[in-house]
Amino acid sequence: MQAVALEPQAWGSGFRAQRPAASAPGTVAVLDAQCRWQRLPLPGSVLASSSRYSELPGTGGKGTLKVTAAVTVHTSVGTADEQLATTLEEALRCRDQQVRTDERISGLASVAVPYGQGGNTYADDSVLEIGSYLTGNSAQTYRWHVARLGSVTVAVSVMGAKGYKDDELTRYSSHALTTMLSRIESELGGKN
Repeated sequence: MQAVALEPQAWGSGFRAQRPAASAPGTVAVLDAQCRWQRLPLPGSVLASSSRYSELPGTGGKGTLKVTAAVTVHTSVGTADEQLATTLEEALRCRDQQVRTDERISGLASVAVPYGQGGNTYADDSVLEIGSYLTGNSAQTYRWHVARLGSVTVAVSVMGAKGYKDDELTRYSSHALTTMLSRIESELGGKN
């Protein structure tokens, strides 16, 4: 798992670890009934889960760009599929979500992109969620992309910042997701 989740330098030049730099071992991110993200102990359907948090400090009039790379190993393809279905539904259940004390995401919408549709030739299934990232008085673009290969899911979030265009955020997200999917294939000994 540590070989799959992107470390800061894999995002690109200038990225560094956030504080905290990674999720607590033996936990998984869960959106609770009050639409708040929390880390809870791994359920029986998850073998392991890890998230790494990185940032690109603001320079030249740009704000600090925050990103997350996560990988979760499920006990079966079915439970991995359930994670994607839940991700798709969460944007409907909680259009506004509390990420951290001072960070929220809002106005969420999600779309499923199964293999062979919408240009998805890279994963068995995929979900894209978009909305606004809110911190202080600032609202920026938010993107969360989750993809599944077999019983492994990878997720990438990009929380936009002042001075970043949507296409730049899309490039960071796409690069991170394809890199992690490639790492999974390598760890599993080739494409399934």
